Amino acid sequence: MAKRVFLIVLDSFGIGAEPDAAQFGDAGTNTLAAIAAHPNFKGEHLAEVGLFNLDGVTCGTPCANPVGSFARLREASAGKDTTIGHWEIAGLLSAEPLPTFPDGFPQELLDAFTAKTGYKVLCNKPYSGTEVIRDYGEEHMKTGALIVYTSADSVFQIAANEALVPVEKLYEICAQARELLTGKYGVGRVIARPFVGDCAANFTRTSRRHDYSLVPPKDTMLDALQAAGKATIGVGKIHDIFAGKGVGETIRTSGNTEGLQVTLELADRDFEGLAFVNLVDFDMLYGHRRDVAGYAAAAAVRRHCSVPGRSCPALQGTFREIRCSPGSIPQRRRPRPPTF
Repeated sequence: MAKRVFLIVLDSFGIGAEPDAAQFGDAGTNTLAAIAAHPNFKGEHLAEVGLFNLDGVTCGTPCANPVGSFARLREASAGKDTTIGHWEIAGLLSAEPLPTFPDGFPQELLDAFTAKTGYKVLCNKPYSGTEVIRDYGEEHMKTGALIVYTSADSVFQIAANEALVPVEKLYEICAQARELLTGKYGVGRVIARPFVGDCAANFTRTSRRHDYSLVPPKDTMLDALQAAGKATIGVGKIHDIFAGKGVGETIRTSGNTEGLQVTLELADRDFEGLAFVNLVDFDMLYGHRRDVAGYAAAAAVRRHCSVPGRSCPALQGTFREIRCSPGSIPQRRRPRPPTF
């Protein structure tokens, strides 16, 4: 019986559209095929663990003797967001999708937000996180109103300049928003998006993002492991996705490189239980921006640990058994699929 399991999610790394992808605006998506065709992609070590042996994968060259076990999965839950996808990985199915707001949030909700927090709102549209601070950041600095926006996912995002709204204050505002966003407005996550800079030309998001998730309505494998006396370690944004429920230890990371470094350090630690790792850069830095070149480079695997994915050889030498399936899910829902 395995003493430890390292569950590593390559956030948004899909291998093709699910049959109902069109219902979610994702018909024809295939992230792996898109990045595998780019010269930045080097997938020899991913091939070794069986990625290109998966049913339905037509790019790349299958490995004659893969060192990993591998499987193709299809999500059973409704929805296509981070929260629902990770909950399902942890054993909790969602029959209904979390609400999304493609036309922005209703005025009654924004009025309630202003009444509760004392801040007015700018934008209120689906928007790219980098573009929204470029387009609304200067108005935010002049008026003090907060930049509220959403995306294709079930999220209520609040951006504010750290010079105007200190990070701890932004966190407080997001916690107040989380209290409001229940029932029909119960989005999966409220996200604090601090940024710095003094004009549109140099506004930059910082690493002090923080997510406020819905609490899972039922126990997940994390709770079951804790009840059995096992360790549950969340690396990256795992704590935020589960609102801390069932997560015994949290290690926050700045991105994929640190996430993999932490994973290697945990491999040297003597514990019994689960290390649940989320590598967010694939989605946050490249997927949302449809950056095929950046995504391909992030997934490239070479024999040194300097960029996301390149620690695979070290991980292969550390772990007794490798199973390839999380992060190799047919695309339609979570992990959130970049449309390319």
